[in-house]
Amino acid sequence: MPIRHSIIHQIDKKPDGSPAVLHLSSTELLESQATENLLNDLNVAYNAKTGKGWGFFHAQSGAFPLSGWLQDFVDHGNFIEFSTTATEHLTKLMEESNLSVGGHVLFAHYQQGLTEYLVIAMLQQSESVTVNADLSVTPSKHLDFGNIHLAARINLSEWRNNPQSRQYISYLKGSKGRKATDYFRDFIGCQEGVDGPGETRTLLKAFSDFVTAEDLHEDSAREKTQALVSYSMAKVKIGEPITLDELSELIDEDSPKAFYDFIRNKDYGLSQEIPADKRTLNQFRRFTGRAEGMSISFEQHLLGSKIEFDLEAGTLILRGLPTQLADQLKRAYA
Repeated sequence: MPIRHSIIHQIDKKPDGSPAVLHLSSTELLESQATENLLNDLNVAYNAKTGKGWGFFHAQSGAFPLSGWLQDFVDHGNFIEFSTTATEHLTKLMEESNLSVGGHVLFAHYQQGLTEYLVIAMLQQSESVTVNADLSVTPSKHLDFGNIHLAARINLSEWRNNPQSRQYISYLKGSKGRKATDYFRDFIGCQEGVDGPGETRTLLKAFSDFVTAEDLHEDSAREKTQALVSYSMAKVKIGEPITLDELSELIDEDSPKAFYDFIRNKDYGLSQEIPADKRTLNQFRRFTGRAEGMSISFEQHLLGSKIEFDLEAGTLILRGLPTQLADQLKRAYA
């Protein structure tokens, strides 16, 4: 993961409402193992976060100036000037929101494979204790990557090469309410373009329809479900979107276009690339069973709503039966 540029500035803002104090760095971080570890730990923590938003830049304006400064950096290469100007603007928005404490602002421009990224994150420090060589202990501070609430990652390659894209920016929505993070999204100048959880749910619905339409044996259905979830989770882990044609090949090597063509023919409205939502994927699991002329298969999220399991009696209560099945039953009892 070559790091082209990285720098840390500090916004010292207390929760007591006193004015923020800005400490700007005049030098970039040196290329070192520590810098690589810093960015790697941040990416791991960022990718593991649920509740991300995906979008694209607002048109550049006085209200959303970051994209213009970023374009100037891309064209002329002054990273320190770009990060300084951006941090000053972030400090102004932070003061106006009066909803956030400060922290260390990391800007990192790096390359992963053939793709360039810019990550901007507000990092907090936590107190800890370290053991010295003489076995005494002293207090120390460390960056708390588990406590990241304000961060965004911009796919610079996608932004430059595919201006029609609506998902080259990802950002943390946060778990403390929109007001606590809206000012940071305004700082990035990002508008939501793709509903990650919604797209993931639609993909899983399309997969369930595909399994039903193909009338797959339970072993085959289970195998394909595992392939979908494993592939999608691997993409989440490295912060990359699901690619439909790649997923289709994994699901069925003998008919690599079958699932892809099924999605397109049914017109589910899915993008070619889908920003997978980890929480939605975690909820997806198929229960299957076959015995004595009976075959049952359903998704985990239906338990408690359309399907109720009585553990003691070992029975299932089904609600909202498929219309075709209900019609068959009605005719049988007519």
